[in-house]
Order: sequence, then C-alpha cells, then structure tokens
Amino acid sequence: MEITAGGLLEVRITPADVGKRVSVRRVEAVVSGSPEFTDTVGVLTSWDQGVLLITKKDGQSVRISEPSLVAGKIVPAAPARRRGPAASFEELSRVAARAWQPLESEPLGDWTLRAAAGFTRRANSVLPLGDPGIPLDDALARVTSWYARRSLPAYVQVATGAAGTQEMLGAELERRGWVNEVSAEVRIGALAPVGDADAPAAEAVRLTRVPDEEWLGRYGKVSDPDLARRMLVEGPSVWFAALPGGRAIGRCVVDGRWAGFAAVTVDPAHRREGLATAVMAALARRALEEGASAAWLQVETDNPGALTLYDGLGFARHHTYHHYRAAS
Repeated sequence: MEITAGGLLEVRITPADVGKRVSVRRVEAVVSGSPEFTDTVGVLTSWDQGVLLITKKDGQSVRISEPSLVAGKIVPAAPARRRGPAASFEELSRVAARAWQPLESEPLGDWTLRAAAGFTRRANSVLPLGDPGIPLDDALARVTSWYARRSLPAYVQVATGAAGTQEMLGAELERRGWVNEVSAEVRIGALAPVGDADAPAAEAVRLTRVPDEEWLGRYGKVSDPDLARRMLVEGPSVWFAALPGGRAIGRCVVDGRWAGFAAVTVDPAHRREGLATAVMAALARRALEEGASAAWLQVETDNPGALTLYDGLGFARHHTYHHYRAAS
C-alpha cells in the first residue's frame, strides 16, 4: 500500500488511471469498533458513480465503493512468467491458435472470427488480439451475426493476468451482458523435465500422426469423427499418443521452440498409475527430437487433478483465458 512519510495510508489513484494495474486496500467491515481491511490487486477497469471495478488476474471482477478506500497505488504490469521459458501473451496466443485451428476464419480488424461446426469453444470463438477497427458495439453486432449465420452461439475469448492481456475488453463484455462460461489457465514450462519424467509406461506409448477410433473414443468429446479428425490433425507438427487399450491418450503440436500439449485423458479405471505422465513424456521426447525446448498447455480451472499433475511437471501459470458468451 501507499504510505506517506507521516505513516498514513493514502489513495494515489484516480478515475484517470482506468486501464492500469493497481493495488488497493479497503475497509471490508468494522468489528468491535475496529476496521478490517481487504487488499485487491488487478486492472482498474472502471470508476463510475463512486464505484471502482477491478479485474483480478484470474478474471474475477471486484466492485469497491469509493468511500471504503483507504489506500491505492499503481503497480507494475504483471510479469509474463514466474519460472520456465519467457513468453509474451501475444506469442503464446498465436502459438495456441495455430495448434487448434478452426475450419473457417474471418478477420475483423485485428480480431479473428473462428468457426468449426461447434467442435470445442476454442475453435468457435473470437480471438481478439488487438483492435477490431470499428466501435466495439458494431464489432460485437458483427460477431453475433457471423455466428448466428452458422447456427452457433457467439463467444469471445478474453485473457487476464499478464502484461498485455484483455481485462478492459472483459469488463466491457460484462457491461453488455456477456457471460463468462468457462475459464482455463495457460501454463508454460521447460520441455526437457517433461521428457525426463520417471514414467516407465512411456516406452509402451504409441505415437501416430492421425487419431484412430480408439483414441477418439477415449477423448470422448466427438459426435462427428470425420470432423474431429479434420480438426485435430491440423497444426505445424501434430502427434497423437496412446497406450494400449485406450488407457490414456494425448496430443502434442510442435511449433518451433514450443510443444503444446492437449487432450491428455486417462481411463478412470487406470487413474493414479502415472499414465498421463507417461503419455506426456513420450510426446515430449518426440518434440525434443524436433527441436522444441519449451512447453505450454491449457487446463480448466475446475480440474484439480490436472492442475496437480502439471504442478509436479513444472508448469506455471502464464495467464488465464475466459470464454464469454453473448447474452441470449
């Protein structure tokens, strides 16, 4: 918090600081005559009619009444990483987009509208890396119309929690009634430790360029196998991993220095046997052979088992992304 030379807390932010990352302290309650304080760090996304809106790195919006403020200051932009390879938000976003490509896309200024007959939100959402080139309300009208013509709901993918992310856009969508349906962490780490993981079953992993019926069956999110194959094989260098009997599967896309892991799925009857680690180790070894050195993946924030696995393999959160759906 900002403390003056006299030892008093001081509010050193104003409505002119909207869009900047701030740290604030507010009075949460008064108990037995003594105030209890709460600290919040995030992007100041609005300051209207005596109410501040701060978006935290996980995308949560916090409303704070101006009279409750006791201290506040601008703080440096959130670091892009805590450990592992260095990466900017835009670099990772473009790498991730190449690893999960739609069937069709259309530019709208610096935004990309993506559609794939409804197969996954990632491939059926707007990637807004920059300015749409027209006023936001006009852009959103174009977006909803574009998806409606394809009988799809309109989604916009918004990131929070790192330098250059899109807290302001998320706040504007919320003001217009768009709903955050799901959030996922983008994590990064060094690739070599994944390949070196102690995973004896990795020797039994089979790697292919195209997913077979058994792989798709374990993936379990496929209503149209032909569509799924067409989508899943697209990318710079795509590999599919499977253990015999469909006990565990995974997908990896090698793109320059990056290896992106996805669809790591284990048969519930074989969980806690190290099979997810084995699949990732086999894929990592192949990616290392192709010259990759860094790894990334996406994991939904309500998947504690996967989060624990990735913690153990050295992956750290880089940023969080959210899929906002247009109000119906």
